[in-house]
Amino acid sequence: MQLSGKTALITGGGSGFGAGIARAFAAEGARVMVADINPDAAKDIAAEVGGIAATVDVADNTSVAGLAYAASDQLGDLDILVNNAGVTHLPAAMEDISEADFDRVQAVNTKSVYLMARHFVPAMKARQTGAVLNIASTAGVSPRPNLSWYNASKGWMITATKAMAVELAPFGIRVNALNPVAGETPLLPSFMGGDTPELRAKFLATIPLGRFSTPQDMGAAATFLCSDAASMITGVALEIDGGRCV
Repeated sequence: MQLSGKTALITGGGSGFGAGIARAFAAEGARVMVADINPDAAKDIAAEVGGIAATVDVADNTSVAGLAYAASDQLGDLDILVNNAGVTHLPAAMEDISEADFDRVQAVNTKSVYLMARHFVPAMKARQTGAVLNIASTAGVSPRPNLSWYNASKGWMITATKAMAVELAPFGIRVNALNPVAGETPLLPSFMGGDTPELRAKFLATIPLGRFSTPQDMGAAATFLCSDAASMITGVALEIDGGRCV
């Protein structure tokens, strides 16, 4: 029970990696708030893990402020914050990505980290403790062609993680990131430009261990980095990628 007595909030927790992290945290004793833009998905995962559901648009300041109020009211002091919500654009030449798609990727993948910090970090600083985990991507380390602006957003998140870690360390707050390779999540077809056996085989050929990352992989790594066992680890962007970035 590595997270016994801890409280945790996970954005994008209604599916994919977020749901895997929610399940792992709950199994290790944490009380979990599952926040998602899809209220039904949040309710389903929250019910499964015995947690609390919340609806949020992580790119909207008013919505994130409401989430902070709900978390304080229903969870009390927050020990762990996971910035998992993310989107991508469909594969295309960088100059062909629409402005609307670019703005959406930046709002959900980068602005959300700023908004969550704005509304949740002050309470952690006041308590002189906390763990923040940002879900970045191997795309921020070893970019794939035709996903340029998604790649850039995840590179930003890795740098933001390190900047947050340095600034918040004097307050006892640790900040780390996970860099998964593409996994069995709702975003997989968008990364591959479709979902066929041929596209899967082509993608898997770039991963030495020969499989996609899974929500369970992410849950295990997230549990460790957010637990007291990792109390000396901050500013790390840990690759969960089967050797993709070697």
